[in-house]
Amino acid sequence: MKLIDILKTAMEADASDIHLIAGHPPVMRVHTVMTPMDMPIISRETAEGFLTQMAPPEAVKKFADTRDADFSYFAEGLARYRVNAHMQKGALGFAMRIVKTKVPPLEKLNLPEVIARLTYLPRGLVLVTGDTGSGKSTTLAAMIQAMNERYRKHIITLEDPVEYTFQSNRCLIEQRELGADMPTFASALKHALRQDPDIILVGEMRDLDTTQLAITAAETGHLVLSTLHTCSAAQTVERIIDMYPAGQQNQIRSMLANTLQAVISQTLFSRIDSPGMVPAVEVLLATPAVRNLIRESRTFEIPNVIETSRSIGMSTLDKSIAELFFNGMISREDAIASAHMPDKLERMLAA
Repeated sequence: MKLIDILKTAMEADASDIHLIAGHPPVMRVHTVMTPMDMPIISRETAEGFLTQMAPPEAVKKFADTRDADFSYFAEGLARYRVNAHMQKGALGFAMRIVKTKVPPLEKLNLPEVIARLTYLPRGLVLVTGDTGSGKSTTLAAMIQAMNERYRKHIITLEDPVEYTFQSNRCLIEQRELGADMPTFASALKHALRQDPDIILVGEMRDLDTTQLAITAAETGHLVLSTLHTCSAAQTVERIIDMYPAGQQNQIRSMLANTLQAVISQTLFSRIDSPGMVPAVEVLLATPAVRNLIRESRTFEIPNVIETSRSIGMSTLDKSIAELFFNGMISREDAIASAHMPDKLERMLAA
């Protein structure tokens, strides 16, 4: 069994993920559904061969030491893959996320028009949030590419691992990968501030040090883009504040209120009108009213502000889900299952 045959099969099926586990046939995720491939069971020897074929030497060493390793793999003519190698029941396994090599234009992603407007911001913090597999990386890549085609600026991305590969167009783009090019996000972000950037993409604000430095970078005049694994705008603000010790939370509320520009929270749905996926998107824009709510620790009122600010581009997740349903793109069952307030959405869909 050849790895390239598995990857080609997954690409032809428009899969988002591939799972290779010794003792099992290959499985792919196609539009959220786990689908076995019509291929033989992967032997232990074959799985070990996949590891040496895909992983760089430092990842092989890390796997030998910790039994887990994250790395990227590029298959010429197909795609780049974000790979996790791990052990389960004593057998080697791989979870592979497919990252298409071509960055899709923003207008092809079925995102609200306001997101394109965010690429004109000169400074501040823009967060794209959602569960794993919600399309955060694709949205950010499309935003970076839009700026790459418009500006003459210096863009630095800090990623784990590098997913979409950019070609410097009008902008100069540097991409740094965790492990290969930098020891930690926090270390790389600290040094990035001395590398004359205009725009910084931080793969994930996963700890306090990284979060502090990202907010500081936004405060000092940079445009900072990053992600969090949160499912709403209000939860995103609360998560950032809760990272800090209690004695520093008033200060971070003030800093966040000054620097935050927008929070985009995404959920992906399988389309019923055509093959593929479509995002439902909650959009919070940092208006003066929103900034005051953050300063005054009244984040529970953020959903009400979003609800009453549709005219300037804000949208609740449930309203976005309802629009997808009424446009015939997603099923009623999927819509209600992913809603923040299922009962209210069910009444809305029945109206």
